[in-house]
Amino acid sequence: MTERTLSTLLDGGGFFEGPRWRDGSWWVSDFYRHIVSRVDPDGTETVVVEVAAQPSGLGWLPDGSLVISSMKDHRLLRFADGQLTEHADLTGMVGGHLNDLVVSSAGQVFVGNFGFDLMGGGAPANADLIRVDLDGTATVVAADMRFPNGAVITPDGSTLIVGETTGNRYTAFTIGPDGSLTDRRPWAEFAPIPGDGSFAEQLAQVVVAPDGCTLDAEGHIWAADALGNRAVRVAPGGAIVEEVPGPDGLGVYACQLGGPDGTTLLLCCAPDFFEHTRSVAREARLVTLEVDVPHAGLP
Repeated sequence: MTERTLSTLLDGGGFFEGPRWRDGSWWVSDFYRHIVSRVDPDGTETVVVEVAAQPSGLGWLPDGSLVISSMKDHRLLRFADGQLTEHADLTGMVGGHLNDLVVSSAGQVFVGNFGFDLMGGGAPANADLIRVDLDGTATVVAADMRFPNGAVITPDGSTLIVGETTGNRYTAFTIGPDGSLTDRRPWAEFAPIPGDGSFAEQLAQVVVAPDGCTLDAEGHIWAADALGNRAVRVAPGGAIVEEVPGPDGLGVYACQLGGPDGTTLLLCCAPDFFEHTRSVAREARLVTLEVDVPHAGLP
């Protein structure tokens, strides 16, 4: 496979997630510093907003408002004109922390969640994928998913592809004009779905654990493999056509294509994701590399 040169863009983070490219800068959440930041291509970090209950997924509504998933209080927040307000309260609809999201061109937010109390050692459980409309109405659009996580929308807006971190797979849906999801089908399968058991027993059966991801112009997905300390480029069906190891043995938990030509791949790296260590340590790192095929679709 092609050898890529990795460059550190920013270090000293708690745990970076939800990377996006917009208006000539990277945007990223930091779980444990409780901030959303802009990071310029020279590595200059500017705090955009503080999110007390832990920010994760990021996106933008058609009016340019920033949408942020607030993990611990299960809310979608809207940031505009310097004000942080509630877009939707998903309390009672999610298990465990709210997590990554993708926003359609029509402003429909598709957001996943852990499904169970991961940080507290809870028993594993499946989760629902939720759609939040522009008026804040929330609807379950897909049930019984294995830790629905990073997601992309194809350039024509017709297909949503969702990574299932503990499911060894990506699952695709056809997006209806009203934001409904139909024709649920495998997009990539890495191994059989893990059987029942403890979280540790299930993780032992995971071959690729899809986390944050990004789509390229050849219809492949660059995915952070949350258990494999790497980013992988996945072809439809599940073949891994390229992989990039995390620097210095670090884990890779999200990635995004961006930059002026769409060919810069940003990796969110950290030693691990556990709150009891990451909440105080400042060892997370943003790393960039150049790839051959540019970004496509959303986010």
